[in-house]
Amino acid sequence: MDYRHAWRLGRYLFFTVNLLQRQNNRQLMTHIDMLRHAIAKVRKTHPFTIHAWVVLPDHCVIELPEGDADFNMRWMLIKMLFSKAIPKTEYRSAVREKRRERGLWQHRYWEHLIKNEQDFATHMDYVHINPVKHGLVSQVKDWEYSTFHHLVKTGIYPLDWAGSVEEALSYAD
Repeated sequence: MDYRHAWRLGRYLFFTVNLLQRQNNRQLMTHIDMLRHAIAKVRKTHPFTIHAWVVLPDHCVIELPEGDADFNMRWMLIKMLFSKAIPKTEYRSAVREKRRERGLWQHRYWEHLIKNEQDFATHMDYVHINPVKHGLVSQVKDWEYSTFHHLVKTGIYPLDWAGSVEEALSYAD
């Protein structure tokens, strides 16, 4: 893929953000509009650029403005706004109940500072291949909760990128 037109010097990060209980993963897709609203609201007050995002629960590549490294605040706000917007149906431990916390998100997440253009390209592919890798769809284009479709429209990916399951899994390694 040719990402050169997307690559600029700045703070690019890859994230994996998980729900606390894997069986609740459907919450994100069921309430996708609320997740999108939470992200949009946070972007207004704490700007960032989304380069890749797949909801399953969440893998993304974002870019922070120059001189701003506070990704922790952004994730805290996204998680909080989304959690407040959806019905309380998840299990909550006694500790979480005592702290008046939802039992939706894991407290932690995994982040990786992207080092160069090759690292950026690798993580862009990794994000978009994950629905195939996890057996949710047989082709990348079939996962609707992904920035892949926007990137096809802008010419970064062809619609048939990583066409077969076997080909897609070779990108995931």
